[in-house]
Amino acid sequence: MNKYSPFLLLGLLALLPFVGLSSYMMHILILFLMWSVIGIAWNLLSGYCGQVSFGHAAFFGIGAYTAGIFYAKVGISAWWGMPLSIIASTIAALVIGYICLRLRGPFFALATLAMGMILKVIAENLTDFTGGDIGIMLQQRTWVDKTGYYYIILAIAAISFFVVKKIVESKLGYYFVAIREDQDAAESLGINTTLYKTIALCISAVITGIAGAFYMNYMGYIDPKVVFALHDISIITIMVVMVGGVATYWGPVVGSLIMVMLAELIRSIPKLGEAHHTFFGVLLILIIIFMPNGIVGDFRKFAKFFGVRRAQR
Repeated sequence: MNKYSPFLLLGLLALLPFVGLSSYMMHILILFLMWSVIGIAWNLLSGYCGQVSFGHAAFFGIGAYTAGIFYAKVGISAWWGMPLSIIASTIAALVIGYICLRLRGPFFALATLAMGMILKVIAENLTDFTGGDIGIMLQQRTWVDKTGYYYIILAIAAISFFVVKKIVESKLGYYFVAIREDQDAAESLGINTTLYKTIALCISAVITGIAGAFYMNYMGYIDPKVVFALHDISIITIMVVMVGGVATYWGPVVGSLIMVMLAELIRSIPKLGEAHHTFFGVLLILIIIFMPNGIVGDFRKFAKFFGVRRAQR
């Protein structure tokens, strides 16, 4: 794809509501964009910086509850939760980073998973603050029509894509990749790996937290089992990027589109709706075996291979 591809896609997506899509199709597009945002955030930390997280539900839930709690307890619009989630997610990332970034590899992944589960338990038990299992519900939605929500999440997705792309192509991005490839070698070159891993974690957490705050406003209801869910948030986030392509710009976007469409297709089939977790597991195994770099990553490799063969002929 050339440098104009993101702008062409953005223009196409901006025009879609004028086609007269149904409310259901608008919902699917909103979910696609929201998962693209979460995938982009996870890809920065885990794909480019090499710090594989199993606990991004923690940041998603923090963003969602920031919006929900300020609405329920302070009485301000839940939309204020989006800028406020930046502060909350950064603080959470610094705390979690201080605890988890001392670890490497699977130990870091398990530690982030544990942090997500701990926050879920806390949210379930702080009933006076979070509503516990009852959750928090918005008494009135901002719009009945989904177009407004669509353009907001489209703007968030576009900003997230271009910000992460800019970061990856900057000196900061080179530091991230150096840490991913060999942390000890990066430290020997004078790179403060703890600092840059913390920066990657904070940026990733902020983007994910904003997506969580948007989810609160869009869905109008949250509870700990939804926004801190290990499978439905953390694991699906990993699958979105793995299917699309780790450490690629378009991987989270492609993976999000496939996962959302596949989930809706499976749920629409009678007696298979509850089995979508099994289908996702099988899909992940097949991707790891046959396309370990994801659809985008291996597509580029295959395209380059066939291009070389044609040139030789």
